[in-house]
Amino acid sequence: MDRNRRWKVLGLAGLAGVVATGVLVARDERTRRAYSPDEVRDRLQQRLDEAERSASDDR
Repeated sequence: MDRNRRWKVLGLAGLAGVVATGVLVARDERTRRAYSPDEVRDRLQQRLDEAERSASDDR
């Protein structure tokens, strides 16, 4: 494989990685926005309670 072809393949692989990352971020954002504000608040409160319980168990 000549030198220019290697760079071309490496560039295309990098581009494919950037595109794949963008797809994952967009999908995650759509999932996150699907929650109502009350659901977000409830989930955060639940996570806080779990973290506090875990911290008190570690003592």
